[in-house]
Amino acid sequence: MERKWWHGKVAYQIYPKSFCDSNGDGIGDLRGIISKLDYLKELGVDIVWLSPIYCSPLADQGYDISDYYNIDPRFGTMDDMDELLAEAKKRNISILMDLVVNHCSDEHEWFKKACEDPDGKYGKYFYIEDIRDGKLPCNWRSYFGGSVWEPLPGHPDKCYLHLFHKKQPDLNWENPELREEVYKMVNWWLDKGLGGFRIDAIINIKKVLPWKDYPVDRSDGLSAIQNMLAEATGIGDFLRELRDRCFTPHHAFTAGEVFNEKPGELPDFIGDDGYFSTMYDFNESSFGAGPHGWYDSVQITPDDYRRCCFESQKKVGNIGFLSNIIENHDQPRGVSHYLLDEDRCDAAKKLLATMNVMLRGLPFLYQGQELGMENTAFHSIDEVDDISTLDQYKVALQDGLTPEKALAAVARHSRDNARTPFQWSAAAHAGFTSGEPWLRENPNYRTLNLEAQREDPDSVYQYYRKLLRLRKDPAYAETIVYGDLIPVWEDRRNLMAYYRKSDTQTLLVAGNWQREPQTISLEHGFQKVLLNNLDSIDTDGNEITLKGYQSLILEL
Repeated sequence: MERKWWHGKVAYQIYPKSFCDSNGDGIGDLRGIISKLDYLKELGVDIVWLSPIYCSPLADQGYDISDYYNIDPRFGTMDDMDELLAEAKKRNISILMDLVVNHCSDEHEWFKKACEDPDGKYGKYFYIEDIRDGKLPCNWRSYFGGSVWEPLPGHPDKCYLHLFHKKQPDLNWENPELREEVYKMVNWWLDKGLGGFRIDAIINIKKVLPWKDYPVDRSDGLSAIQNMLAEATGIGDFLRELRDRCFTPHHAFTAGEVFNEKPGELPDFIGDDGYFSTMYDFNESSFGAGPHGWYDSVQITPDDYRRCCFESQKKVGNIGFLSNIIENHDQPRGVSHYLLDEDRCDAAKKLLATMNVMLRGLPFLYQGQELGMENTAFHSIDEVDDISTLDQYKVALQDGLTPEKALAAVARHSRDNARTPFQWSAAAHAGFTSGEPWLRENPNYRTLNLEAQREDPDSVYQYYRKLLRLRKDPAYAETIVYGDLIPVWEDRRNLMAYYRKSDTQTLLVAGNWQREPQTISLEHGFQKVLLNNLDSIDTDGNEITLKGYQSLILEL
């Protein structure tokens, strides 16, 4: 594996709408982000990914783009974006944008022109088909529920494809002219000084053609889109071209959102000559997904989490680097997902951080993760903004759950949990805005906030700073960044432990994922405690007794 400049770095995702509001309109913005660059530097961040800030009607919170070349006025201006790039560069922070090119908005000029002339140039930028005898081209279910086909505005005899929301028509990557438009746009942003992109939902750009039905898997008579993706082949031709035409000439850093790569494809995606620099590891977050929807998903256990992490580490080996995540904007808060309510103390939050950040790969934090921000409370489905949550609520009701049980089930997984405003302080609205926030803040901001944690040397925030500093410490960086990861004691319940080993050094990362203590035995003892999430360590010769939720990083 070739060594890259970013291998020893730390990345961080900002959800701009909820990060920091500079003008009191209740929506986070670019000037708010600029004002917090020193905070990100203090934390130890080197790479920042911004969720979409392009012009958008926000049917899917900006992932429906109506103009790829402009900043949505809600977030600021292009001058603000230029200033952000310049100020970030001064602090050696690279800025990434979201590259959303599986689909655009139905309010994009391309789609408007396609509706005017479905058989013309722009009609071929999309998948537009005739409706024959009232039958749709295929029975695929969109990610947000319902058919992937929607009547084309102004043409009741035609329909267009949308794998996501109906206001997100899919772009036809089979059309070389469309691909040229995409490459032109990507290069325009890279020429402006952008450090690269997080590539959204990219596995979906390749469809199985001609259209065909798949086995029905729910009472709606439709088939999950994943059934089609499992059969789709040839995406590499598109991604290789995108890499060669855009990413490679600009030495861009790219992180792919890839859920469905096929066995043996990992080198193609993130090898030395891969399509992307890295891709996210979703093995842990996707564990336990229910066959019918969120309501019948399985709660992940500490042993499940350990197994998922080690599976991913074994799969990637020395091929390249995964981006290791605890949460992102599409998931619930990690400390609420991986820790049971009765376990969610600061020590357990620090344990989870330790286990994730010390894995081989790129640590990719999400805003508020460094504070241990938690899921919020929903009292009514009317409080929910996220379209995916609303769809899953309907699924649960249709399958017989009461409204109360349906709400409780989807609330655990709602994307709104990660989208509540960043908790800067105990001031009104968590210090996020002087106005009314677009989404209600988590009520626990009065006690869980950055201002309080900055002053507390034992806080989750200060622990994250120590973790990230350790990753970059010249005395240990070679081992932590490039050393082998060797699992140990995999048969022990509620214990996660692994070695990080280089030619000259061996570190042990160990965490006790339960209230009761557990004892581990070291063959030759240890030289030094590099990090301890509690205030003491119990040793007896070469034996160490890990207290409840204790995690240790030891130099052996």
